[in-house]
Amino acid sequence: MSIKSEEIKAKSLKYNLQSWSKQGGLNPITVEKADGIYYWDYDGNRYSDMSSQLVNLNVGHGNRAIAEAIKEQAEKFCYMGPSFAVESRADLAEMIVNLMPDNIGKVFFTNAGADANENAIKMARMYTGRNKVFSRYRSYHGSTFGAGNLTGEPRRFPLEPGIPGFVKFFDPYIYREKIKFASEKEASEYYVGKLREQICYEDANSVAAIVLETITGSNGVIIPPEGYLEGVRKICDDYGIMLICDEVMAGFGRTGTMFSFEHWGVKPDLVSFAKGVTCGYVQLGGVAVSKKVAEYFDDHFLSCGLTYSGHPLACAAGIACLNFYKENNILDNVNKTGKLLGEILEESKVKHACVGDVRYIGLFSAVELVKDKATKEPMVPYGCDPQGIMSKIVKMLAQKGFMTYSHENMILISPPLIITEEQLKEEMQKLDEVLDAVDKEML
Repeated sequence: MSIKSEEIKAKSLKYNLQSWSKQGGLNPITVEKADGIYYWDYDGNRYSDMSSQLVNLNVGHGNRAIAEAIKEQAEKFCYMGPSFAVESRADLAEMIVNLMPDNIGKVFFTNAGADANENAIKMARMYTGRNKVFSRYRSYHGSTFGAGNLTGEPRRFPLEPGIPGFVKFFDPYIYREKIKFASEKEASEYYVGKLREQICYEDANSVAAIVLETITGSNGVIIPPEGYLEGVRKICDDYGIMLICDEVMAGFGRTGTMFSFEHWGVKPDLVSFAKGVTCGYVQLGGVAVSKKVAEYFDDHFLSCGLTYSGHPLACAAGIACLNFYKENNILDNVNKTGKLLGEILEESKVKHACVGDVRYIGLFSAVELVKDKATKEPMVPYGCDPQGIMSKIVKMLAQKGFMTYSHENMILISPPLIITEEQLKEEMQKLDEVLDAVDKEML
């Protein structure tokens, strides 16, 4: 290891707290440079970014168009408060509204995904005058206090006891459902029916919003079955409830459409977004709201505010990012390489004893690892990995330069949307080799 690398790592470990980790025993890679889908450490080792960092670096590393846009804005001015009319802020809001369904009217910018969800539920409660918010157990919406209460998985536990009025329900996870449905449509009717029943028992007139990751992200890329989102939309329409689609992870081309709810033709009332709007070049999030919600705040006080709402540098990055998607036909590439990814994953499911299920849409996918295909016993218990099995598998991948992360018994695979078919084949061969080893060593 180079002296420079050792110095950086030592200083990082001494002064930085790392997210979602026990701080003792950490051994971070010291990154020197990055380009495209790759990054390199100070010893010249190359790594392939097969999770787009935190499923946000859609355009990959080193995008010159975005860097130039940030530079140009910085030379004009770097910051102007949210109450001022700023060109980059106005232009990006217009671009986002024009990408959304025709019921969407305005955008409120935030810093990232967590506070996008915070402000979405806040607006829904102000608009409806109601207090309860429904969200799913298998979900992650952020780790701030409000977004953390929306979150259903174990990362919400440090926030408990939580905020009153947050109600959880189960999403359709057909692979692990004990009921054997004849079709996706039948499964949707069951899950939507149970949700409607629960809402009635919680008093539908007290429910402000139903919040969904349109496609469940880190908790397993769980794709809604046929008719499910339409059924949830109908519940919202019947009871005057706001439908909030969390597109933080699935938005901006990740699934082969600009937003994942487009696959089912559903029009949300509010859409939270972040990640792919700037791909992490500058942090930015936001809430796109329906024209009805926007009009409500013409005559009612919008009690939402952030110092860095619509930061000019971030908005300049966002404009360049959205232009890059369009000019480089990124959706076409996602659908082409996504088809190949799906074919490779289906082959893995047949070949490997440790692969219980694969789920994929565009370049958004998960491999669910099991100890037994027949019983579907997960590779590790839900919510914990006492023997560090999944961590070991992720390290085995990293040793081959395939960089991603795991959650529970899932390996997430969500490469940058610029990945080529050749690059994808090369990287998925590494996964195949590791799964061969898992079959032999862990089953």
